[in-house]
Amino acid sequence: MQENWFKDWFNSPYYHLLYQKRDHNEAQTFIDTLIKYLSPSKDARMLDIACGKGRHSLQLAELGFDVTGIDLSNASIEDAMKHENDNLHFYQHDMRETFWVNYFDYAFNFFTSFGYFKTPRENDNAIQTMAQSIKHGGILVIDYLNAKYVENNMSHQESQTIDGIEFTITRWYDEHTFYKKILIEDPKEPQPISFTEKVSRFTLKDFESLLAKQRLQIKAIFGDYHLHKYDEEQSNRLILIAQKNTI
Repeated sequence: MQENWFKDWFNSPYYHLLYQKRDHNEAQTFIDTLIKYLSPSKDARMLDIACGKGRHSLQLAELGFDVTGIDLSNASIEDAMKHENDNLHFYQHDMRETFWVNYFDYAFNFFTSFGYFKTPRENDNAIQTMAQSIKHGGILVIDYLNAKYVENNMSHQESQTIDGIEFTITRWYDEHTFYKKILIEDPKEPQPISFTEKVSRFTLKDFESLLAKQRLQIKAIFGDYHLHKYDEEQSNRLILIAQKNTI
């Protein structure tokens, strides 16, 4: 399996085809609920880290905030840039590398857009980028899967056909990682193509350690997009609100 699978997969037209029907209404509801909870000032600067095509960035910008989105995928950023305006901008950027330092009031990492990397150093570098991007006293929001819930509710195999292309998806996990193998059978290709997504099985305890290293203190924990209380067994998400220490 590819060490940096996300570089090729997130730029693949098959990735965008498979995930084209992500729920924009869910994203809007989450953003509205989250902003009501955070109550940012109207002139707040916001960073959407691993923004994809910018569905969350767009929602934030429509609320009037100054929003910047970054993502590793050229294909996603090219699409997102079509929606740029005076308060919405996108850049192709690797979250493991420093972006603007002490600039943003809020940074967001939505929809399990972390945990892809092979080494602890890469994970630390990504969290460091998040921490460095916000001002002292600034807020970081991480929206991650809830590992225990995924283990208990995993659908191990499914198939679907989109535009004549058949996708066979197989899921499994080991001690440290969740895997999703996507086998693609395209009539236009001489043989099947496959990609394997790999996401770390990070728990709340893991995030407490990762964030503490970067002087980020967890202030609130939620378990779904309506910001209900987090429950390790029942919650389908692990949503962390952390603040950058002022000292």
